[in-house]
Amino acid sequence: MIEATGLTKHYGRTVAVDNLSFGVGEGRVTGFLGPNGAGKSTTMRMILGLDRPTSGDVRIDGEHYRDLKRPLTTVGALLDAKWVHPNRSARAHLRWLAAASKLPYSRVDEVLDIVGLTAVANKRAGGFSLGMSQRLGIAGALLGDPRVLLFDEPVNGLDPEGILWIRRFMHRLAAEGRTVFVSSHLLSEMAQTAQDLVVIGRGKLIYQGTVDDFIANATENTVVVRSPELDRLTELLRADGVSLVADGDAIRVSGVDSAAIGELAAANKIVLHELNPQIGSLEEAFIQLTGDTVEYTAHTDQHTAPAEPAGATEEAPPA
Repeated sequence: MIEATGLTKHYGRTVAVDNLSFGVGEGRVTGFLGPNGAGKSTTMRMILGLDRPTSGDVRIDGEHYRDLKRPLTTVGALLDAKWVHPNRSARAHLRWLAAASKLPYSRVDEVLDIVGLTAVANKRAGGFSLGMSQRLGIAGALLGDPRVLLFDEPVNGLDPEGILWIRRFMHRLAAEGRTVFVSSHLLSEMAQTAQDLVVIGRGKLIYQGTVDDFIANATENTVVVRSPELDRLTELLRADGVSLVADGDAIRVSGVDSAAIGELAAANKIVLHELNPQIGSLEEAFIQLTGDTVEYTAHTDQHTAPAEPAGATEEAPPA
């Protein structure tokens, strides 16, 4: 489990993370979302002891990262897929990590097989594509068979098959009772991967809870209805105080679910040609709740909030 309490990080006058408190539990995939410059990578770096908080506290299974005796056996992390010596082979890189943590070399071949890199294990990591580098980074995170896993943008560079693989893989890790904390800008993918969310903007907590509740609270579900007797159905719905708008040869109804509309139509012997619930998306909810925390806006392209300084950006590699 990961617990952050009042986590704050200043870089000079810039506040990268602002009194941030949240928890990431076991057995779930928790997505970590926020606009560029929101403080996600800085937060992950503080969890891993790479940046020291200005104030506040963050612990992994009740301990600070710096106090863990064998960190790789407790927490595995992928923050920068290219953080590897380019002239080392994938196997040599993982053996170096294993030796530093007193892990058996046999585990290296196990994780290479898990991530699908056995065939290229002896090739130079510097020649890897971004997708292959992501897989190598994931292998490094798994090396110590940790209970807690942090991934920063793990699907970058992966093809559709690779994205599907990592989605299923994270679900499997969570099903084993592990803590899985993952950041991503691919909201459509996060909607299929995460069960829970931590959403931040300008370093502050915006939301913590389930994906379903996040979408439900920020978007309005509607029902598209088509019928040869649309005028009569419209009158009945309005008589019940239901909100609706015309949408071509259909109506879009809000404030009532499809079952209630179907029952009303059936009671009045009205034929329906379509009764189609339109559920809000994670992308819509994200834009709705984080719109005023976006660092850059396309319509003005003006800087509206201080960016995280060098070393604290979303691309900052672990030191």
